[in-house]
Amino acid sequence: MFWNDTRLLGLLANALFATASFGFVAAALVWVAERPYFDFRVVEIGAVPGSALRHVPAQTLAQRIREARVGSFFSIDMTELAERIETVPWVRRATVRRVWPDRLVVLIEEHRPHAIWEDGRLINHYGELFDANLDEAVADGPLPQLSGPSPDTVLQVVKRYDELVRLTKELGMVPVSVSLSDRRAWRATMEDGTELVIGREHGVPVSDRIRRWASVFPLVTERIQRRASVIDLRYESGFSVRSLEPLAEAFDIDDLIDESLRRDQSRQPNAGAPARGEDPSGAELARVFSPAGRTSDPQGVLARPVPAVQGIKP
Repeated sequence: MFWNDTRLLGLLANALFATASFGFVAAALVWVAERPYFDFRVVEIGAVPGSALRHVPAQTLAQRIREARVGSFFSIDMTELAERIETVPWVRRATVRRVWPDRLVVLIEEHRPHAIWEDGRLINHYGELFDANLDEAVADGPLPQLSGPSPDTVLQVVKRYDELVRLTKELGMVPVSVSLSDRRAWRATMEDGTELVIGREHGVPVSDRIRRWASVFPLVTERIQRRASVIDLRYESGFSVRSLEPLAEAFDIDDLIDESLRRDQSRQPNAGAPARGEDPSGAELARVFSPAGRTSDPQGVLARPVPAVQGIKP
């Protein structure tokens, strides 16, 4: 029998002693960790480097931390605490770290409102939806209204809005709404009320259509001397402008193209002159004329393509 085997009995005794010792040490560590000596006595709350807390009061965060019963230096669950803090409105991300022996540091990244989605939620600069007080969001000024077929398209619409802001900046125009329809057609409204009908992403890319219109539109507005009501970019090689008032006379934009090129030359005196009808950025320009005597668009300015330039077909 094994109890007659002194070697086996010795091994068994050693194992039992090791198990008991381990249990005793573990219990001692738990007892020590739960002592008040290791409770957090200092809780520091602040913003991530390079930012500031504008919408989240530190008192609210401190109250949420107290409610969480964070425990001591050894017993705290930092992941759970961070997730609890991130439920506070305006908090995008919380980072929690402990500093020996009794200090807890919480860094907050706030949402920065960028736009308002059609369901009333806010959109931050990362294209993420979040819930917060709209009055606080517009305290620094109105936010653009964005809409799309589903919340899954938020980031796509935000990128299109940012692109429009960049491309229309030199025109002195600011988009206040951008929408993507169920049929994936784009439309925007500018600050002055002008409607920009962009259309779907087929044929000429949407970005190229916007860039082509922006490159020549200032010269067109100089001639028509009135605010556009609707600008339609859905043409393959041009765009149309519909005004609230009928035009008094017809005009051709061939000379506007020359004027545009001359202005480019004055801004870049050492640059070579682009070919006639060619935009320096490579986008095709449009020839715009008033439809005098036409009944199909009596109050607008229609667009038709310029002749082919360097392989570009109208």
